[in-house]
Amino acid sequence: MSSMPPPSDEPILPPFATPTTRHEATILLAERPELYVVNGGTDAMVGVNDGRTNVAGWLSLRRVAELGRIVADEHSLVLGAGITFAEIEALLADSVPSLAAAARTVGSPQIRRAGTLGGNLATASPAADAVPPLLCCDAHVELASCDGVRRVPLEEFATGPKRTVRRPDELITAVHLHALGGFDAFAKVGTRNAMVISVCSIAARLDPASGVARVAIGSAAPTVRRVHDAEPALLDPGAADAFAAEVVRGASPIDDARASATYRRHALGVLARRTHARLWRTAGEVAA
Repeated sequence: MSSMPPPSDEPILPPFATPTTRHEATILLAERPELYVVNGGTDAMVGVNDGRTNVAGWLSLRRVAELGRIVADEHSLVLGAGITFAEIEALLADSVPSLAAAARTVGSPQIRRAGTLGGNLATASPAADAVPPLLCCDAHVELASCDGVRRVPLEEFATGPKRTVRRPDELITAVHLHALGGFDAFAKVGTRNAMVISVCSIAARLDPASGVARVAIGSAAPTVRRVHDAEPALLDPGAADAFAAEVVRGASPIDDARASATYRRHALGVLARRTHARLWRTAGEVAA
């Protein structure tokens, strides 16, 4: 007569689904919309480990190869949601320098090799470093379900901290970038030089030839925010102070453990002036 094994103190892991195609993943999510969708899991595991996140089951997208593709033509760029920050840093330094620069500031090298673009969007953090550059590219988020595919302007995707318009049965599958001309830049302030969550951040895009200007700020409002009123001043090479004033006016920061609202406004003004000068300096160098 065999004896029963002694009870284990190890926790029982929830179900773990690993589809290999987007179609299979959407079917699984339609059947079980309570599944927690992950790819790199760099943010999810923080919540699980400190007890803030309760998970009924996992849907891992790590094996869905099509989510890691980059498709480019002369008018747009489509980034699969499974692209990692390390890949963004290595592959997009020429086509979207601001996004590559933002990717370099995300966590440690290990985090950048695991963390994905889709995860950064799904988290809907006001400090999400990838979002300001994407907003300056007029990005749209592609969402897929068994009912089909829809695209949502990134500016409308996040509705608040950790809240988005994604339905429980939808996957973030790609990001479509539609504005790629001109010059772009990204900068942020943190409490140390590396592996730091933004105290505030800014991204901007300037194309003097076509009259296109974009600016977006992070960690300065409930969501990453495009500052439309600051964009006309970005088109004027002599309007750095006016540009900075409009950027600060467009922010609504809070006091938290990382910085006060007053400091965030001050830092945003400094970053805005530097970004304005940097973009026009680059434009002048290219023209020369």
